[in-house]
Amino acid sequence: MRKVAIALACATAFAAWAEKADRDKPTQVEANRMSADDARRLNIFEGDVVVTKGTIRLTADRLVVRQDAEGFQFATATGKPARFRQRQDAKPGENEGIWVEGEALRIELDDRNQKIELFEAARVSRGGDEVAGDYIFVDQRSDFYQVSSGKSPAAKGRVKAVIQPKAPSAEAGK
Repeated sequence: MRKVAIALACATAFAAWAEKADRDKPTQVEANRMSADDARRLNIFEGDVVVTKGTIRLTADRLVVRQDAEGFQFATATGKPARFRQRQDAKPGENEGIWVEGEALRIELDDRNQKIELFEAARVSRGGDEVAGDYIFVDQRSDFYQVSSGKSPAAKGRVKAVIQPKAPSAEAGK
């Protein structure tokens, strides 16, 4: 049971993106089935999986969470599609944080390296900007994105980006 409690913190892989207050919130997981293998440090949640932690919400058909010897977690969420949503802290000059949403048929979370990979029919939107393709790589430490097209019918061999116009800052007018 101790390992199960540890594995329930899979939402922490999103914590670098999320509001700071989310880090101190409890993680809740709901699913139709769960299995735990303490020897392999592996937990599997299946059937209408919903993970919440503060503003973070992850939904999937299946979630596999493993933990390394140092306590870092690696999770794979699959679904048609698997989805996540969370709010970021407000940046200087913003009244409130912006929402980040993403979806793909498979989402892989690497807590150690703070990286997220979205595979097949992948989409990430952030504050009105959106990128889509067959594969999206996100490095949460540096806020770096990479989008690639693929062979899936949804990708049509192209990547797509929608970038909203930004209001000029007060400093730019001086």
